[in-house]
Formats: sequence, structure tokens, C-alpha cells
Amino acid sequence: MKSIVAAKKKNSRRYGENLWGDANSPYNKRSYRPGQHGQRKAKVTDYGQQLIAKQKLKVYYGNISEKQFHKYYAEAIRRTGDSAENLVGLLESRLDNIVYKAKFASTVFAARQFVNHGHVTVNGKKVNIPSYMLKAGDVVEVREKSKKLACVLAAIESQSRDWPEYVEVDAKKLTAKYTFVPKFQDIPYAAVMEPNLVVEFYSR
Repeated sequence: MKSIVAAKKKNSRRYGENLWGDANSPYNKRSYRPGQHGQRKAKVTDYGQQLIAKQKLKVYYGNISEKQFHKYYAEAIRRTGDSAENLVGLLESRLDNIVYKAKFASTVFAARQFVNHGHVTVNGKKVNIPSYMLKAGDVVEVREKSKKLACVLAAIESQSRDWPEYVEVDAKKLTAKYTFVPKFQDIPYAAVMEPNLVVEFYSR
């Protein structure tokens, strides 16, 4: 599991930013792209910038598949309002993301596995689908049998990141209330994210 997460976190070097603000990110040691020509500065086209923006957002939320990510885009443009805001709102509403933001898991990848293994409930009912879409007011809780897991206790006690204002956490009960769907400015991205470029990419 550790090797899989480490491999995925190399994306921070690939995109030239510490995507999750992780103190142990490989990017902190080598802030250039991996590979023989990683230290070269290449000129990026408009299309290239849009592609990078899309890939960064996909990776940030756990390396979501292209098919699923495109579905989020389709739903974002279907809804009224700003499509870029709609897109990040949908991504933030994923169950695995809120488990990560609530600090029930140390990484978004670990959060996906945690949900998959049936360790959480939503409004009292077990849910094991990482992409399950939460609504404002939903309450996520670590199941009783899982509350003593070392990985959960270590994550919740971590001082490396804070809870966002739209996730109301009770660290003793290991519950998290998704209080509202955030806007782009509410989301504590550690790296520069450009969902507007993602919308442009798909609308070409």
C-alpha cells in the first residue's frame, strides 16, 4: 500500500507542485519533473495548460478515472451557475474526499481504501462506495469496530493539516458533518488548481 501511495504522490513532481501540501512529498526534495529531462523548462501551449489542469485535479481527488471525471464535467455544465464552481463542488462532495478532509485517513488514496473496506457510515448506514455523493447536512462516521484502528488514530491526531470550514468534525466521536458544498475559494488546495481550464479543455 505504501509503495502505491508513494508512486502516486510522484505526481507532485510531475506537475511541479506539492499537490496535497504533504511534508513528506517527493517534490520537497526534488522540485523538478521525474525523468532524464525533468529539469528542462518546456514551453506549454494553451492546450497543454488545460490538460495539466485537468490531470492535476483528477490526481488530487485520488486519480479519478477519465470516464468518471468526464461525468463530473457533464453534470457540472448541466447545472445552472458557474461550471467550474459546480465541478469542484461535485468533486468535494465525494465520500472518500470528505473522509480525507475529516482526517479519518492520512491520504485521499487511503480514504478510498478505507471506504471500500466498509469502515464508514453515512447518516447511520454503511456505505462502501468512495464516489458516493454527499449532500449538505450528511453525517459521516467511522464505524464503531474501526474507531480504534491505528491508522485512524494517527490521521485524526495529525497536525499537518486543518479541517476545512465545511466539514464539522467531532474528533472524539469520529463523526464529520458536511455542512455545505464549498465554493472554489473555500477549498484548501495546497497547489494551484484551475478548474476553469478544465472546463475549457472539455469544451474545445
